[in-house]
Amino acid sequence: MLLEVRDLHVEFHTRDGTAKAVNGVSYGVDAGETLAVLGESGSGKSVTAQAIMGILDIPPGRITGGEVIFQGRDLLKLKEEQRRRVRGAEMAMIFQDALSSLNPVISVGDQLAEMFTVHRGMSRKDARTRAVELMDRVRIPAARERVRQYPHQFSGGMRQRIMIAMALALEPALIIADEPTTALDVTVQAQVMELLAELQRELRMGLILITHDLGVVADVADRIAVMYAGRIVESAPSTPSTRRRPTPTRAASSTPSRAWTRRARSSTPSRACRPASPTSRGAAPSTPAARWPGTSAAPTSRPCTRSRRRGERLPLLEGVPEWLSRSWRSAISSSTTR
Repeated sequence: MLLEVRDLHVEFHTRDGTAKAVNGVSYGVDAGETLAVLGESGSGKSVTAQAIMGILDIPPGRITGGEVIFQGRDLLKLKEEQRRRVRGAEMAMIFQDALSSLNPVISVGDQLAEMFTVHRGMSRKDARTRAVELMDRVRIPAARERVRQYPHQFSGGMRQRIMIAMALALEPALIIADEPTTALDVTVQAQVMELLAELQRELRMGLILITHDLGVVADVADRIAVMYAGRIVESAPSTPSTRRRPTPTRAASSTPSRAWTRRARSSTPSRACRPASPTSRGAAPSTPAARWPGTSAAPTSRPCTRSRRRGERLPLLEGVPEWLSRSWRSAISSSTTR
């Protein structure tokens, strides 16, 4: 296993109390595999990624437990200087807002070249040559001329390609892409995702794709893990019969166990005529205002079962091979089939 996250816990201290942003997350990704982490805003997707990369703001954030095993090393036990050598060279991250992630007063060529001068000790001339090669690789036209331009001179899709080039610069073993197609139109989304998937296959990298859009991951994910309230609540692999189709995994299939997964699937555009998708109630599940004893799914549960769910944690059940789900629906189905 290239990366294995084991029982990770992250908390934030706020004026209203302690928010458990990540509450016992466990998942893994292998070389050449794509894991899509799906969930609504506030579910803990990005915080988990920041903890893996070692870029979590501390304080107010704090890692209170767990392990992040990358190529046999627990990253949480490394010193900051050791973590810095891992970032960029061995693992990299593509952020969701390319414009704010790039320095507006430095040319994109110099920002790309810095990866080679810092991590590889190259001369500025050689590093600039590699920067042009990277821009060509991610299909930015007229790379030799545009390498001198600044971020504001590129479109949103081209800026995201620069972020991909920066992440790929040192050919890391793992890339974490945090909402890489946010604010892009659907045509550019498809182009960016196709490029990312092609480069990942070429370099045999592990890829963690963070998103809330089932449509984005439909053609690229080998596995989908659904996050809710800081936990992985449903996970399943792709199957040969569903690969490259709009519903690639058991977690996004016609009979998902979790309510959030069902609602996410029902909100995906379809040619079929369907009633309006129901909306979820309550605050972001990881905030202090949304804390409930027992399961954090209680505020969005049906009234007839809510009283039970307030006092008990969601059971983790295994259905078909490699399929996991935390839900009362799964528990009831499992008990009735025994």
